[in-house]
Amino acid sequence: MRVGAFLLGGQFPGQGQAEPLERMVAAADEAERAGLDAVWLAEHHFVPYGVCPSAVTLAALVLGRTRRIGVGTAVSVLPNAHPVALGEQTALLHLTSGGRFTLGVGRGGPWVDLEVFGGGVTAYEEGFAESVDLLLRWLRESRVGADGRRFRFRDVPVVPRADAAGGAGAPPVVVACTSAATVRAAAERALPMLVGMHCGDEEKAEMVGLWRREALAAGHPVEVVEEVAGGHVSAGVAQVEDSRAEAVRALEKAMPGWFRTGLGAHVTVDGRERPMRDPFAYTELLCGLHPVGPARLCADRLLATAERTGIGRFALLVEGTGELAATRLNVRRLAEDVLPLLR
Repeated sequence: MRVGAFLLGGQFPGQGQAEPLERMVAAADEAERAGLDAVWLAEHHFVPYGVCPSAVTLAALVLGRTRRIGVGTAVSVLPNAHPVALGEQTALLHLTSGGRFTLGVGRGGPWVDLEVFGGGVTAYEEGFAESVDLLLRWLRESRVGADGRRFRFRDVPVVPRADAAGGAGAPPVVVACTSAATVRAAAERALPMLVGMHCGDEEKAEMVGLWRREALAAGHPVEVVEEVAGGHVSAGVAQVEDSRAEAVRALEKAMPGWFRTGLGAHVTVDGRERPMRDPFAYTELLCGLHPVGPARLCADRLLATAERTGIGRFALLVEGTGELAATRLNVRRLAEDVLPLLR
């Protein structure tokens, strides 16, 4: 099992915008020292739910500060980015970090971002497959041109090639999957999934099953499907305390206020209604689904999820208290108290 930290950079009530970024970097440093497998960095625009607007930029900083830990984006929002630009950035980070970078991509939501960055609703609703395919070509081929609905350009050389360093191959890419359509898109391309923290084990197991069926139906060999499936990532929440009550209390004190202001700030690009989760009920749900409590309970929850879903990689939100010192301590306890119980 591989356990990593999921860092959203949430701006909790009463905080400025620099504080969440400081917390993200400090938590990444702590994860490197403590021995976690990876850090996963979120990207959001125009909302306090997460104040990091460029996961690849922050990934570059974290990769430069660390020497061992893997660093991934969770996720870079494809409708807001040009796939070639994102591919160039990915190759750069892959080559200069010795292969420690993983690119996570997703559709995002129907937010005002689409207006600001020019993609529009079409990029969100219809353009994801075209963007993913262009991105993958850029990471795997030596020359690329495009003649699609959204992207059209003549053949150009890929510089730098992602596999330029001794034939190490293209950097890993994972796809955030929140619907059957995105599961199929990932499976057809033999890309592993990142499944969300709002999903329980049963739903995640169903997604893994659908992914496997669609990958085989797309003609991928069984051995390839099995190998790629080992790269699926399960997002969740972790809060390690001496008792279950203490852990739940710590999260229920901070997370509902963050959800209320952060998720409530989303504005749709076309005025469509988007129902908002009840902040308290959502916090309660997350505490019930994920490793929240003493070390033994946390380990048992992770082991149970791995057994039920077949997913052995985890990206766990460690900053649920919104406090710098508490986040660093949570990372240490996750590594020092929980990981040995998984081995």
